Amino acid sequence: MKKALLIGYYFQQTESIGAIRVRGIAKYLKDYGWDITILSGTSGSEEGFDIEEVIVDDVVTKWSKTLKWNHSLLPRVQLGAPVHKKSAFDHIIRLGGELFAYPDVNRTWIEPAIARGRELLRNQEYDVIISSSGPFSAHIVASVLASEFNLPWLADLRDLWTQNHNYSYSRIRKFFEKRLECNTLSGANVLTTVSLPLAEKLGDLHKQKLVIAIPNGFDPDQLNPGIPVTESFSIVYTGNIYRGKQDPAPLFRELRLMINEKIVDPNQIKVHFFGLDTDWLIEDAKKQNLEDVVKVHGMVPRHIAISEQRKAQFLLLFAWNDPQESGIYFGKLFDYLAACRPILSIGYTDGGVIKELLDQTQAGVYCSNEIELREFLLKGYHEYKEHGTIQYRGIKADVMKYSHREMARKFADVLEEMMK
Repeated sequence: MKKALLIGYYFQQTESIGAIRVRGIAKYLKDYGWDITILSGTSGSEEGFDIEEVIVDDVVTKWSKTLKWNHSLLPRVQLGAPVHKKSAFDHIIRLGGELFAYPDVNRTWIEPAIARGRELLRNQEYDVIISSSGPFSAHIVASVLASEFNLPWLADLRDLWTQNHNYSYSRIRKFFEKRLECNTLSGANVLTTVSLPLAEKLGDLHKQKLVIAIPNGFDPDQLNPGIPVTESFSIVYTGNIYRGKQDPAPLFRELRLMINEKIVDPNQIKVHFFGLDTDWLIEDAKKQNLEDVVKVHGMVPRHIAISEQRKAQFLLLFAWNDPQESGIYFGKLFDYLAACRPILSIGYTDGGVIKELLDQTQAGVYCSNEIELREFLLKGYHEYKEHGTIQYRGIKADVMKYSHREMARKFADVLEEMMK
């Protein structure tokens, strides 16, 4: 069996998109003859997941453990995190990131990770190195190790680095960081990212590199086994909502109109939000007198969110109202595919890769205006009234193309080509 060293760093352990992608790669690459060792800063695996995992603490984590701080509560500057109302503290954190978090807040992990990686590569025989970001410090570690041990290297960028349109630092920093990106990734044999639009953009910067799109996915072991749906006409959203980027107002307006026109019974409709408590979301619901319809539950453990997805009549997905997001998949989209319940996605006109996926799989619809939204809601509600449930019409063969097993197969194909 061939062996790969997979390098990454994850903030939220099993719930982060990065950890989920890496876990899927590692778990299912075994089906294609690959044994994986994960070199990380925090655990990306899960209970019962048989993968060798080597944890290397950064300086912050080491001191936190020594002084018994809860390092998870320390400020983390994250590239691409939307900020709408910036306080003085936000500006201080941003300035700190500008000056010291270069290329990211995990810079103090780089040297210990390189040292541990050297030990692994000296003591075991590896065939390739894979690095997955963000954070982008993972690629710096991989670049050093791949060069020293003369190993082929695949660099996976789930989000773009300096080409990220949410890049939040100054032009001066971006100038130097773009040079760092180009120098770091110059040693990679192949670059991968999650969609064709992002692959094209990445290829524009790294013109001499082979860039391949490999979408995220869901674990096929987590497919909905057939959980009964709710008796109510339930619409469920799980995850955070970013004000100004994602807009539930069209849904609230259409529900209010349908209630006023006595097309639907408000006692039968429930819209559930599971994520960070957001006062503005509750206020938006109150503007349409939907306090009894819209329920905001706050944060819940992942297993509860998955359970609520499986019981929903509809799953709600808000695309970001920004054409530059057309190449972005949301992590929850793949959770929704595994839930096997109809997806209602609402967003800007184009729809991008989300619309393409839903059209291909028939797992749901993308509504780009309120006319389409109203039509979808009416059709779904009439089906619900007649049958007590809304049928899931996803095409299984096409849905399974977005599984971790298929994702791992694509990675395996790339790795095999790299070794020729």
